[in-house]
Amino acid sequence: MTLLDAPVAATAAPLAPAARLLPSLAAVYRAQLARARVARIPLLFVATFQSLGILVMMRGVVDPGDNPAAHSVVAGSSVLVVAFVALNLLAQYFGRLRATGGLDFYATLPVPPAAVVLGAAGAYASFTVPGALLTAGVGAWMFGLPWAHLWVLLAVVPLAGAALAGLGAACGLLAPRQEIATLLGQLGMSAALLLGVLPVGHLPEAVRWLRDLLPSTYGVEAFARTFTASPDWTAVAGDLSVCAAVGLVSLALATWAYRRATTR
Repeated sequence: MTLLDAPVAATAAPLAPAARLLPSLAAVYRAQLARARVARIPLLFVATFQSLGILVMMRGVVDPGDNPAAHSVVAGSSVLVVAFVALNLLAQYFGRLRATGGLDFYATLPVPPAAVVLGAAGAYASFTVPGALLTAGVGAWMFGLPWAHLWVLLAVVPLAGAALAGLGAACGLLAPRQEIATLLGQLGMSAALLLGVLPVGHLPEAVRWLRDLLPSTYGVEAFARTFTASPDWTAVAGDLSVCAAVGLVSLALATWAYRRATTR
C-alpha cells in the first residue's frame, strides 16, 4: 500500500461561533457613524433649517402662548428633524444599497440582520439630536413656551426615531426600485410634516385617523404635553410606550425585509 492509497480521515473544520447581537450592533454602528460623518454638516443643516423655517411660517398663523396649537407646532417641528433623517434618508440609503448590490457585502458579514438594520438606523438618527434640541429651544422662545421640560426630547428622539427608522429601512428594502424607495421616503416625511406639525384641532376627522396611524404622532403628543403648566406624566409615558412598541414592530419588519432582500 502506498501513501496515496492510505485512507484519509475527513474531518470538517469547526465553524466560528455565531456573532452576538450587541457586539455586532456596536461594530456596525461605529462603521456607519464614520461614513455618515462625511455628510453630517449638510444633513444637520438641511434637517434643522427646514424645521426652523416651518416654525417661522407657522408663527404667522398660530398665536403664541399656552395653547394646544402652539404646543403642536413646536413639538411637531422638533420631531420632524428626526423624520427627515430616520424615514426619508434611511429609505434612500437602503434603496441605494439594494440597487447597487451593497447589500451583498453586508450579507457576507457574520453579523445578525438586526445588527445591520439597527446599526445603520442608530448612526443616522444620532445626528438628529442637536437639530431637534435646537428646534425645540427656538420654538419655545418664539411661541413663549416654557423650557423646563425640553429634556423629554431626549426620550422622544430615540423612541420616535426607532419607529420611523424601521419604516424607512423597510421602505428602502422592499421597494422594487431605488426611485420608488426615494418616493416612499419623501411621502413619509411629508406625512410627518402635515400630520405632525399642523394643529390637530384644525384637521378633519378622517385626517385625524390617519394621524393616529403615524408612529411619530405619539412622540409629538408626548412632547407637546410637557408644555402645559402641569404636564400629565402618565399620558406622556403612555405615548412614549406606544412609540417604543411601534418601534419594536417596525424594526422587526425592517429586519425581515433585510433577510428577504439578501436571500432573493
